[in-house]
Amino acid sequence: MRKLGIIHIGPFKFCIFLMMAPILLSGCSHFNDGRQAKMTFAEANDLFHQGSYTASLDKYSEITEKYPAKADRALFEMAIIYAHPKNEQKDYQKSLECFQKLIKEYPGSEYRQNSEMMIFNIRNVVLKDQTIAAQQMQIETLRHEVQGKEKEIVTLQKKMEAFEKKIEALDQKFFDYATQKGSVDRILIEKSARRLMLISQGEVLKTYKIALGGNPIGPKERQGDNKTPEGTYVIDGRNMDSRFHLSLHISYPNERDKNRAKELGVSPGGDIMIHGIKNNFSWVGDAHTEVDWTKGCIAVTDEEIEEISKLAPNGTIVEIRP
Repeated sequence: MRKLGIIHIGPFKFCIFLMMAPILLSGCSHFNDGRQAKMTFAEANDLFHQGSYTASLDKYSEITEKYPAKADRALFEMAIIYAHPKNEQKDYQKSLECFQKLIKEYPGSEYRQNSEMMIFNIRNVVLKDQTIAAQQMQIETLRHEVQGKEKEIVTLQKKMEAFEKKIEALDQKFFDYATQKGSVDRILIEKSARRLMLISQGEVLKTYKIALGGNPIGPKERQGDNKTPEGTYVIDGRNMDSRFHLSLHISYPNERDKNRAKELGVSPGGDIMIHGIKNNFSWVGDAHTEVDWTKGCIAVTDEEIEEISKLAPNGTIVEIRP
């Protein structure tokens, strides 16, 4: 009776079994290695997608050591991680080393061509980064130089402001001194320069910016032409309750103006004043001189017409030049 569980083989079959055992065992080991490598690749990939780049690199490094047959892919993945833009420990040099090792040790790898392309791209990126860094350094150097110049400019501006204040103070002292000696005897208006000057005994005491009639070129010829007269006149009256704060009446038209209008068969017009800004609009201030807005009069600010009125009595000569 045969005993169960015991297999009897002959000497020949036993030899064959011994010869095949290493192959069979090797086949099982290769299968297990492949499965383990696949699992390790999956772990490394998961870590990469989680942003755990260092841990992912460790896993791929483990693959290169334990599973040489898969090392080319692991090196490729490691190179990608080293160069990945979101990797805070990004290292282009290590990335290049991984790609270069792959090409050298695995010349027949399916990842060789992509590795060569990546080496080319990374070198271009490194060159670009170096160029940008150099340019940024130059910009930073220039910025520091500009800041230094700006400080110098600020210092000069402060000195200029202090100097201008001294000049203004001297001008005011001279103005006060001159006005204490008496009123101005002449007002000179230069239309092209938009300038009115108070003159006393041949000395210019003060200058004001002015606005003219809306049609400022040429002398006034007729009523309604919005031109400011040109010629010599006098202040012959004043209105302290003017619609333009305060006004000094000019003796336009003179005989010359009347004769010209007569030749043209028109009315020469009148009511030419030196006045302030229209009531309720004094807040405009100096900005009113940005445009010629009167109907032929000469306009200054409210503060300025008050000053002029105090210094220019009736009878003061007013010369208006083109």
